[in-house]
Amino acid sequence: MPPANRPMTPSEWGLLLVLSVLWGGSFFFVGVALRALPPLTLVVLRVGLAALILGLVLRVRGVPVPRGGRVWLAFLGAAFLNNAVPFCLIAWGQTHIASGLAAILNATTPLFGVLVAHVLTDDERLTGNRLAGVVAGLAGVAVMVGPSVLAGLGGEALAQGAVLLAALSYAFAGIYGRRFKRMGIPPLAAAAGQVTAASVLLLPVALAVDRPWTLPAPPATAVAAVLGLAALSTALAYVIFFRLLASAGATNLMLVTFLIPVSALLLGALVLGEPVVPRQLLGMALIGAGLVAIDGRLLRRRRPAAAE
Repeated sequence: MPPANRPMTPSEWGLLLVLSVLWGGSFFFVGVALRALPPLTLVVLRVGLAALILGLVLRVRGVPVPRGGRVWLAFLGAAFLNNAVPFCLIAWGQTHIASGLAAILNATTPLFGVLVAHVLTDDERLTGNRLAGVVAGLAGVAVMVGPSVLAGLGGEALAQGAVLLAALSYAFAGIYGRRFKRMGIPPLAAAAGQVTAASVLLLPVALAVDRPWTLPAPPATAVAAVLGLAALSTALAYVIFFRLLASAGATNLMLVTFLIPVSALLLGALVLGEPVVPRQLLGMALIGAGLVAIDGRLLRRRRPAAAE
């Protein structure tokens, strides 16, 4: 059965939750780093350091570096859709809108994803359950973040449009990235190749626009944020991304954007002792209902029972 047409296994759900924690942390890291660094410089540091980390891991583990023009053209395409476009748009957008609103807009990725997958693939077709689940999940994210953030909707239309374009780019990237499994490239090598290609694409632009050698030295908090962003939210996250993409499919993978605010809420409550309010529990319930609808197992079990 094609990956998107079967329920995800418990281990795949576990990896999706880990990925949501890693990418949820990226909004925090970006917010801290942007206080000292311009967006393009931050993005180049993010992908460049991630490329160095993954290149070292490839060498230590003895995984061969993919070679050939066809492979590196594929890496450039993935880097453009999955790194260069969305990273720059989100980093710039977060200089104008709140991170909570950015999270809501980013959570449209699965909605774009199911539509793009339906049009461009034969094995990840749109179903009623999947569409209903995506809409419920998006509503849950909006409820969790709250009306105070939604009040800013429309106030910075260009920045909000940038984050929506980033979500659309992520949706196309998920479909595009399926080719690496067919090409026989393992997840670690795919992640390393993508962020290396992204570094090549973005470095000349950052040098020309930001002239980073003229910037003041960033404080220790910004340096720590960049390191966390590169090592955790990029290097480790994209290894998990490509592993899940190969096993669970693009549509299932994009559900991670629903889990990101849930992970942030639980981490805040468990680690920082932050209070949890009723609307956040309601939002989590809506997200859970959406994931149940998309997964489909519980609904399939209830139908035979109802028929009896």
